[in-house]
Amino acid sequence: MNTPCPKIELDSETLSDLEKCLSLEWIVTNGIGGYCSSTVLGINTRKYHGLLVASFTPPVDRRVMLSKFDEQLAVRNKDHDLGSNEFGNDIYPQGFRHLKHFSLLPLPRFEYSVGEAKVVKTILMPQKKNAIVAFYKVNSPETATLRIFPLVNFRHFHTVMNKDQSEWNITQRSTINETTLEMLHPQRALTISSNSGKYTREEGAWIRQVLYRTDRLHGTSCFDDYYVPGRFEVDLKPNEEKEFLVIAIAGKDGHDTEHIYSRMRSNLESGCSREQEEERAKTTVLLTKPYYQELDPSQEKYMKLLTLAADTFIVDRLSTKTRTVIAGYHWFEDWGRDSLISLPGLTLTTRRYNDAREILLTFMHYCKDGVIPNRFPDQAGENPAYNTVDATLWYFNAVLQYLKYTNDFSFVERRLWKMMQSVISYHSQGTINNICLDNDGLLSHGPQLTWMDATVDNNPITPRKGKAVEIQALWYNALAVMELLSIRFGNDRLAEKYLRMAEEAKRGFLQKFWNESDNCLYDVVDDQERDASIRPNQILAVSLDFSMLDKKRLIPVVSIVREKLWATYGLRTLSPDDDNYHGKYSGNWVERNKAYHNGTAWAWLVGPFVTAFLKTKNHDAHWRRLAFSSFLQPLFRNQMLKAGLGSLSEVFDGDAPHSPGGCISQAWSVAEPLRAYIEDVLLHQPNFERHILEQSYSKSVTKTKNRSESKDAMENANFD
Repeated sequence: MNTPCPKIELDSETLSDLEKCLSLEWIVTNGIGGYCSSTVLGINTRKYHGLLVASFTPPVDRRVMLSKFDEQLAVRNKDHDLGSNEFGNDIYPQGFRHLKHFSLLPLPRFEYSVGEAKVVKTILMPQKKNAIVAFYKVNSPETATLRIFPLVNFRHFHTVMNKDQSEWNITQRSTINETTLEMLHPQRALTISSNSGKYTREEGAWIRQVLYRTDRLHGTSCFDDYYVPGRFEVDLKPNEEKEFLVIAIAGKDGHDTEHIYSRMRSNLESGCSREQEEERAKTTVLLTKPYYQELDPSQEKYMKLLTLAADTFIVDRLSTKTRTVIAGYHWFEDWGRDSLISLPGLTLTTRRYNDAREILLTFMHYCKDGVIPNRFPDQAGENPAYNTVDATLWYFNAVLQYLKYTNDFSFVERRLWKMMQSVISYHSQGTINNICLDNDGLLSHGPQLTWMDATVDNNPITPRKGKAVEIQALWYNALAVMELLSIRFGNDRLAEKYLRMAEEAKRGFLQKFWNESDNCLYDVVDDQERDASIRPNQILAVSLDFSMLDKKRLIPVVSIVREKLWATYGLRTLSPDDDNYHGKYSGNWVERNKAYHNGTAWAWLVGPFVTAFLKTKNHDAHWRRLAFSSFLQPLFRNQMLKAGLGSLSEVFDGDAPHSPGGCISQAWSVAEPLRAYIEDVLLHQPNFERHILEQSYSKSVTKTKNRSESKDAMENANFD
């Protein structure tokens, strides 16, 4: 089987469309929270763009150390700028017009032409290092000089630099081909070095008021100042071709950057670094090789792109020395909810079981009062935020999915079991945020604790206080998981306890949540009030392995969600029939937050929707073909080459044409469609799924039976 990395390429005709190309972004990551990102034209359009965005307390405390390299090629004493920046309503210089070809995967590559002279730049971000390497290949029929200008920033990535209002206390030490810049408060350093040419130091050069157009549209700080400490120059003789590199390394001080450089030097000098990164990308692609034999070339490309995208979110957490998940690029940290929802798609379908174990350990480590953290702040030293009710319950689902793929009960019993029992106990007795078990067996909670947690002026847009539908579905699923584990670990008393709790929750749920008039589920029940808003949260009551609904209720829930909420690339968060519906995710922060969970469509919901839809169709081959062509293929085909190239955006407008928005690359947007594609459409069920779920005493509805009955039909399924 041929398994090279898929190519994403843009030719000169495409690159000549300025407006389109300014909306096409790329990102490469280093596995510790840092990244390198810009548009395909090399024009930064948001404050989060940067050639070296370093993570000083992995995976957080991220700072834009180096905004970019802007190049200039001098031929016949005439300077030709290759770089470009936007100012107000003008882009200057217009070096992007020399860009003739761009490609991505495994590495971003820019090809420029100035007459017959050629400049090729390839960007590498080494794994586990706050560094970037720019490889240059230059040739010219005439005498030429390539100048490379580092545009330096040294700021937190949520902010912008204003030279007049910021303390800019930088010292610079330079040699013939290297410079180190150090800042004392906070202590940070940037070393930039070339293996060819010379470095010329300058003093006090600034590029002022660079505009970030995306931030301007969002109504946030959008003007930035770049410091230019000097330039690198490489001379070429007529018809000479030169290959050289420029490396930038971020550290806490100059000694730190020198230490990092010394560890990289041998690979750089031997040329192995680029080969190693290309080989790492190929190895990542091979993780999903077992699925390729059933796919045509276009579908194989989707699978490879999704697998490579999945890899970017799995990063190291310094505080626990384990793995975690960046929820989305550019600005999200590792969120508990997002990490645990994403875990099956990112790590289990791709057979990264060690990573799955470490992610489970990361969030177990930070469990407090029976609650998993909602998020880790980006500032170093800040405490995790525990404002969530669902992140903790998703943990139980993640454990179940891990077992279905690995049968590794020993790890769960040895490392996780005690904590999981404690969580159920805390929730039963009552814990923070008014999370407690009510007399009806259902879980009650305070406002703004579900995934629909947007606020304006500290007021929740969708408070959902009381008993949210997906929380009850997750609670029941968690109790069923605990019953299953208790049986496996030989504790019948505990198994009977969790079974009784699950049955009580089921009775209360069916009594209070079934909406007879709309033939679906209420979204929230609070005392005597029942919220009949048509939202996608009810789909989880169908998609989870253990469901409280029988088939006569499963089908209408899926039907109404499909009819009212499906929006080409995901599920809307509110029906367009509702007076509170917002169909466009645009404008300033307030306007976007009002729309965030009131009509905006989310790609991650494609996963549970496809699972639920095919559960009600017994995973028949005909319906699996339809699910792929109607629910997955449009997302893969149309959106993986928009916004964040090779990945999937966080959200889309609820209204047509459903333009992408939010993060350009979101973990659960990649993970859940990938999981549903592999498990439900291709019907590659986890090896131990049926065996494990049948151990439960409860007669809960599972997807195992349906998937297993459809196994014989798999050979005849063609997903063209």
